[in-house]
Amino acid sequence: MNLKETILPGIGKKFAIQTRSGEKLTIIIHDDGRRELYHFDNDDPDTSISKVSLDDDEARYVSSIIGGVTYQPTALENIEVALGDLIIEWYKLEPHYKAIGKTIGELRIRQRSGATIIAVIEKNHTKHVNPGADLLLTAEAMVVVLGERLHQQQIKQILLSGSS
Repeated sequence: MNLKETILPGIGKKFAIQTRSGEKLTIIIHDDGRRELYHFDNDDPDTSISKVSLDDDEARYVSSIIGGVTYQPTALENIEVALGDLIIEWYKLEPHYKAIGKTIGELRIRQRSGATIIAVIEKNHTKHVNPGADLLLTAEAMVVVLGERLHQQQIKQILLSGSS
């Protein structure tokens, strides 16, 4: 996630956020307490596709919801119990990752790490559930991996180094 803060003289402060999934969000906090949230088009990052305005109380309440203060998801607790030591992790293939341009089979991910790639979601949102060994890994794709903590550390290194 990338965050850029800008002081807006006479207005307040602007926070421009680029999420790990590539979404662009801008939040402007006005000196009078109002907040404006802008969501931008992925294909045209200069075009706002939605805007929400909140007063100070609304903004604080929404932030507590997003932060998990008012509701703690039980599904995550159930998943942890059901999976035991297994963890599901998401890895975004940043442009410098050496695994880009190689197939899952070439990288021998399961054999080398013990982890299993359960899905790959490409930048264009194409989903590959339970991908085969012939799936080519592309830049900015999200790789969803199931494995124990040690497996997760190993797969991260394989994705970074790309060595087969």
